[in-house]
Amino acid sequence: MKLTVKPLKQKDANRRLAAVDRLAAEELELSGGDFIRIDANEGTAIARVWPGYPEDDGTGIIRIDGRLRQEANVGIDDKVTIEKAEVKRAESITIALPQRLGIRGNIDSLIRRELGGQPVTKGQNVQLPLGFGFMGGQSQAVPLKIASTSPTGTVVVTDETEVKISEKPAEQIHGSTAAGQPAAPTPDITYEDIGGLDSELEQVREMIELPMRHPELFKRLGIEPPKGVLLHGPPGTGKTLIAKAVANEIDASFHTVSGPEIMSKYYGESEEQLRDVFEEASQEAPAIIFMDELDSIAPKREEAGGDVERRVVAQLLSLMDGLEDRGQVVVIGATNRVDAIDPALRRGGRFDREIEIGVPDRDGRKEILQVHTRNMPLTEGIDLDLYAENTHGFVGADLESLAKESAMNALRRIRPQLDLESDEIDADVLQSIQVTENDLKEALKGIEPSALREVFVEVPDVSWENVGGLEDTKERLRETIQWPLEYPEVFEAMDMQSAKGVLLYGPPGTGKTLLAKAVANESESNFISIKGPELLNKFVGESEKGVREVFSKARENAPTIVFFDEIDAIATERGSGSTDSGVGERVVSQLLTELDGLETLEDVVVVATTNRPDLIDSALLRPGRLDRHVHVPVPDEEARRAIFAVHTEHKPLAEDVDLDSLARRTDGYVGADIEALCREASMAASREFIRSVKPEEIGESVGNVRVTMQHFENALDEVNPSVTDDTRKRYDEIEQRFKKSDVEREESEFGGAFQ
Repeated sequence: MKLTVKPLKQKDANRRLAAVDRLAAEELELSGGDFIRIDANEGTAIARVWPGYPEDDGTGIIRIDGRLRQEANVGIDDKVTIEKAEVKRAESITIALPQRLGIRGNIDSLIRRELGGQPVTKGQNVQLPLGFGFMGGQSQAVPLKIASTSPTGTVVVTDETEVKISEKPAEQIHGSTAAGQPAAPTPDITYEDIGGLDSELEQVREMIELPMRHPELFKRLGIEPPKGVLLHGPPGTGKTLIAKAVANEIDASFHTVSGPEIMSKYYGESEEQLRDVFEEASQEAPAIIFMDELDSIAPKREEAGGDVERRVVAQLLSLMDGLEDRGQVVVIGATNRVDAIDPALRRGGRFDREIEIGVPDRDGRKEILQVHTRNMPLTEGIDLDLYAENTHGFVGADLESLAKESAMNALRRIRPQLDLESDEIDADVLQSIQVTENDLKEALKGIEPSALREVFVEVPDVSWENVGGLEDTKERLRETIQWPLEYPEVFEAMDMQSAKGVLLYGPPGTGKTLLAKAVANESESNFISIKGPELLNKFVGESEKGVREVFSKARENAPTIVFFDEIDAIATERGSGSTDSGVGERVVSQLLTELDGLETLEDVVVVATTNRPDLIDSALLRPGRLDRHVHVPVPDEEARRAIFAVHTEHKPLAEDVDLDSLARRTDGYVGADIEALCREASMAASREFIRSVKPEEIGESVGNVRVTMQHFENALDEVNPSVTDDTRKRYDEIEQRFKKSDVEREESEFGGAFQ
C-alpha cells in the first residue's frame, strides 16, 4: 500500500515507530507492535507499527521520524510503500561502544531496556540515552553501532536477548543495513526536535523544500520560486534550529555566514568573502546559505558607522537580486532586531517572506518540554502539562535550560557516589539516576524567561482569597481582565472589544496594589510591573523610548498585564506648567499613543493605580485608554471582618479574640492599618512570651503562645486609622465626578445631533 510520509509527534520520536493511518492499518491487518518494511525508491527501513493519530484517519498518512526518513531516503510528503515484515526475535546482539565512553561494569540491562521492542540490523547506528541523555536534546545520547546480530537480518530486541559488547570501538565498524546499503549517518537535528513551531515550520518548508524538490511547479505557474526567508523573533525561540533542521531534512548543502567573520579591515575583502560564499553555494546547488544575526552585517546604511558596512550591504543586495541568476540557492536570514536591517533587503526578490518565530504558547511549551525530556530518566507521575502551564514567557532556550538544570540537580544528588578521580563511571550508578518532580521545581525557581528578562517580574503569589472584602471591586476586575482572556469566544460572538485599561484609585492602604497582584496571578498571564518614576530619564527621548519598549515587550509576550504603580508620577495633566522641561508631557503623549494609537494592543491590559486621580491627564482617562475607573473604597464593617480573617488565619489566637467586635471598633481603618494592627498584637504577644521564658526553653514551649484580646486592645491604642472623614469625602466626590463625566460624555455623543 502506498502512503504519504509526514513527521512524527515530538514525544514519540527516536523509538523507531511508524504511526500508520488506522484505516490503512486495518486494511493491511496491522496492529500495534507489528513490524513493517517501508520501501522508497532508494532506501528501506524497518519500523514498528504505532496506532495512528485520530486526525490522520482516512488520509493515507504514515508518520515516521527523521532517522527512519533518512534510512528510507525519503522526505516529507513523499510516497512510500509499506508491507508487513517478519522480524525474528534476537537471541543475541553485539554492540560496539564509542572509543571514549568511560563506563565501568555491566550495562547490558541498560541497553536491553532502552532497545527493548526496537528492530535492529547489523551496521545500524543507534542513539541511546545511557543516563547522559539528561543534558537535554538528542545530541546528548550516546552513538552506538550494532556490530552483529543472531540470527542475521533485522531482529527485535527482547528481555531474553543476550547483549554482548564488541572489543572493537564503534568508529572501526563499517556495516551495512538489511537492504545492503551503507548505514545512514544519524541526522543531528530533525523536524521532531522542534516543538511548538508547526505553522512556522510549514511556512519555511513551503518556501524552501518545494522550489528545490519540484521546480517544475513554479515553471508551470510562470513564477520565480522564492529566494529568501527572514526569520525574526526574540532570542532563543528556535530560528537557527529551524534552519539546521531544514538543511538536514532536504538534501541540500548548507553554508553558514556569521556576520563578524566576513568583515575585514582591507578594502574590498569583506565583499569578496561574501561573493565567495554565494559562488560556492551555486556550485553545490541546491544549497542553503544561512546568515545568523543578519543585523550585524546588513544594518541600515544611513545609520551604519563605517564605510565597510555600507559596501557589504550593497554587495549583499546585488548578490541576492542582481544581474546574475543565482540558481537553486535559498538564503535564510535570522535576526532578533528586524527593524535594524536595511529596508532594501526586505522586499520581494530578496527576502520574499518574513516569518515571525514568536514566544511559544502553552501547547508549544509542552511540545518543547517533550523534546528536551525525551532522553531523560524521569520518575513516573511528572506532569509536563503543569510545567507548560507555569512557564509563561519562556522561549525554547529557557525550557532547555530548565531540563538541563533539573538534570544537574539529579546529578548533584548522586555526586557523592561518583569517584571523580576515575576515568570511568560505574554502570549501577548510571542506572540509578532519576530526575524527580522536586528537581524540576527547584530548577524552575532559578530560571527567568529571557523574552522578558529586562522587565520580568515573578507572577505574584497572591490569589483572590488573600484579598479581604472588596467583592464589587474584585468582580469588576474579573469582568474586565480575566473574562476576555478566558472566554474570547463570547467577546467574539458579541462583537465586543475587551477593555484596554483599568484605573484603580482610592486612599492609601486600601489594597490597590494587592488587587493588581491577585489579577496577574488569577489570569495566568505575564506580568510587567512599572514603578512610575523609573521611566523618567534626563536625556531627551529616553523616557518615551522606555514606554515604547515596555509595550513592545508586552505585545511580544501576550497575554500580558502591564502594571503602572503610582501612575500620577508620570501622567500628570499636560499644560500644568511643571518644571520638568516637558519630559512629563512627552511621556503622557507616548502613553496615549501606545494605549490607543494605530497599533492595536492584542491581549495586553494596562492596570494603573493611584491615590491622586485628580492629577492624571484627562485624555488618559477616556474610553479606549484607561476606560474602567474602579474606586477601591475604605472598607466597611463586613469588609474589615474579612480583612481581619485573612490576616489572622495562621495566627495562634486565644479563644477570647472577637473579630466581629474588632471590625466594629475599627471604623476608618484601611487594609494596611488592619494588617499593622494584627502585626502589633502578634508582636506584643511575642514580646510577653520571650520575656517570661528562659532562652533554652523557648523551642519546647513556643506552641503555647496565644494572641489574646488584650493584645489587640493594646494594639488599637498604638495604631490609628489613616483615613479621616475629609479624605473619605474627597474620594467619594472624585467617584461622583468620574461617574458624572462618563454620563455627560455619553449625552454629548448622543445628544449633540439633536441640538
